[in-house]
Amino acid sequence: MSEASGTGRNAPTNPEATSEPQEWTNPRASAQAARAASARQISGRRRFVDPTTCERDYSEAEVEFMKAMQEYKQKSGRMFPTWSEVLEVLKSLGYEKTGPADIESPAPESPPNPSKPTPTA
Repeated sequence: MSEASGTGRNAPTNPEATSEPQEWTNPRASAQAARAASARQISGRRRFVDPTTCERDYSEAEVEFMKAMQEYKQKSGRMFPTWSEVLEVLKSLGYEKTGPADIESPAPESPPNPSKPTPTA
């Protein structure tokens, strides 16, 4: 076993690897991205539109929470607080859990499970 100059590394055997840089694009992925972009333009669908950033009238509680979060981020220097820190801010505003049914969101309807028989009256 012989090693070149005692480094344990061999020089590249492909002469193209040292003479010209390789192209870093994937033609298939580029074509797919171009098709997706044109489809978005045709459909009129916009990407990355966050409805929470649109102008709207916020309730007093929402404004209070947003201001408290902004103040927390400025004081702590953390732009992306953890959920524990968000809970800490909520508690500092006086919010507390009062019961198990406090969330007012509709329950998603699950499709019937064919392996379980449906109860009949």
